[in-house]
Amino acid sequence: MNFTETPLEGSWLIGLDRHADERGYFARIYCEETFSKRLLVSHWPQINLSQSLRRGTVRGMHFQLEPHAETKLVRCVRGAIFDVIVDLRRDSPTRHRWFGTELTAANGQALYIPSGFAHGFQCLEEDCGVLYHMSEPYEPTAAKGLRWDDPDLGISWPLPDLARVGPRDASLPTLRDTFE
Repeated sequence: MNFTETPLEGSWLIGLDRHADERGYFARIYCEETFSKRLLVSHWPQINLSQSLRRGTVRGMHFQLEPHAETKLVRCVRGAIFDVIVDLRRDSPTRHRWFGTELTAANGQALYIPSGFAHGFQCLEEDCGVLYHMSEPYEPTAAKGLRWDDPDLGISWPLPDLARVGPRDASLPTLRDTFE
């Protein structure tokens, strides 16, 4: 695995070191020891899989409040997504800034998202599968979110005209309504 820090402190893109031959390749996608040595969360009591059938589908921007704040390790295992995080940490120099990157089954990259971030993604292809490793179990009373199209965040979604948003995500509050 190779680790590249994103512009938002504490979040990482994690690439694969592929060992290829005529049959295909082998790559380690996770190693508890490697994560621990980097002082990253290495315990994942919950692992989720989402499937989105339609290109343009947006899921997010989701997070959980303390004491249930969660670190996530997100990987696209089928198709391609534009994955987005927003720094919500009170004392962070990058507070309320966002970062987006393309995660695909082909590139094999994962995004490590520390607690204190909102997370969401948009499907760039039909039939996308996304695997989430979660440091905390889902707690409905702590589950919160922000609107995917909040003008104060100004996220540049790649497919704005095709955005397909579920009713729950469409009714999420803005950043101002949540934190001001």
